[in-house]
Amino acid sequence: MRYYILASGSKGNSAVFQTNDGRLLQIDMGVTLKYEKEQLSKYSLRFEDIEALLITHEHTDHIKGACFFNRELIYCAKGTYDVPEENILNIYETYDIAGFKVTVLATSHDATNPIGFILEADNEKLVYMTDTGYISERNLSYMKNPDYVCIESNHNVKMLFETNRPAQLIMRIIGDNGHLSNEDSAMYMSEIIGENTKELVLMHLSEEANTHEVALNTYKEILNSRYGNISSIKICAAYQRESLSGGKVIV
Repeated sequence: MRYYILASGSKGNSAVFQTNDGRLLQIDMGVTLKYEKEQLSKYSLRFEDIEALLITHEHTDHIKGACFFNRELIYCAKGTYDVPEENILNIYETYDIAGFKVTVLATSHDATNPIGFILEADNEKLVYMTDTGYISERNLSYMKNPDYVCIESNHNVKMLFETNRPAQLIMRIIGDNGHLSNEDSAMYMSEIIGENTKELVLMHLSEEANTHEVALNTYKEILNSRYGNISSIKICAAYQRESLSGGKVIV
């Protein structure tokens, strides 16, 4: 399995996943079609070859580009987007979509029915979860020992309180229906990573209340102290305006 994080943050989110035989699945499209195609072209991929779009929730930074997909190719939880009845996803159920085994997880965010996903293909497992205020014990039980994780690490709490954001917005972000802090994200990951875990991608970093350096340092400190030596795990942070790729190289 290979993954391509095309954009991650409050201004737009887009990620594409590829099986060993070249099938493509997308999670969220909160970017322009022009940007999406430009980023895909860097990996010799075509937007037209994406077989399905999974939507996590209905906030604009996750769906503003969904209109470029045929609605028959879009899958989401009830109330998130106008899709055919047969494309509505139920939490904790598993589906076969575009060559992937897709398990749907409930997240906690101020949206209608927000969800995250576990993708399985080519004997590998990838966890994708952003925009959640916490991760439930039930979710953690599904997420154990993944090969790859794309997980929210939105803010540093101290930096968040030092921004000029209204107090109400800050309380929303740190609440149970908001976003994971670096510290909370790393603590959760220390509970699920295992011998199969190869790569962690930190997602949805705040441009005002976080930096790549702060998030990565926090992660490494907490994981080393709680899990042990993590030198075998690649940890990186996704960007808002440039893409990154990972997983196995498709040959």
